[in-house]
Amino acid sequence: MISMYLELLRLNYKDKLDKAAQEFIGFAKNGAERSEKLIHDLLEYAKVSTMDKSLEKTSLEAVLKGALSNLELLVLESGADITHDRLPDLTADTTQMVQLFQNLLSNAIKYRREGQLKIIISAKEENNRWLFSIKDNGIGIDAQHKEQIFDIFRRLHSKTEYSGTGIGLSICKKIVERHHGKIWMESQPGQGAVFYFTLPK
Repeated sequence: MISMYLELLRLNYKDKLDKAAQEFIGFAKNGAERSEKLIHDLLEYAKVSTMDKSLEKTSLEAVLKGALSNLELLVLESGADITHDRLPDLTADTTQMVQLFQNLLSNAIKYRREGQLKIIISAKEENNRWLFSIKDNGIGIDAQHKEQIFDIFRRLHSKTEYSGTGIGLSICKKIVERHHGKIWMESQPGQGAVFYFTLPK
């Protein structure tokens, strides 16, 4: 509502407002939109542990297809080359699995660098669990931050460099832990990143 009324103010009084006033309205509108995104992300974060949906047999092939469908425009705009192993069927919350893959893939796309973006999704069977990895050739991060990036509101870049609320990876962590798995990351600046997570068979 705040954003809508600011836009009406800008449109209806544009001839009466000077350049500075127009800029102030723009700043306020951007702030309202960021707040809306933050509230949405906080609700998603809270929902992970409060949802009581029972786990069911889930095709991770279908999960990945759903995540890529949701990210279709972003993938096309970035020109990302995404390849993947054959993914297994698991007992899981299908909706949360889609969100997990979607968040990790959108993260890889967001932090890309110049040149062809390549993302490789792997799945490896290990005793009573599956080990998954999502590897990219993006900007990477310093290894000293590999734990912090999963903390809620933790951002390593300013909002002017990269958009976002700093909640996406926190949601990923909560989803994986709800499924009794672990998630971690390995990276070096300028050499891309690999996000690993495990899920029980």
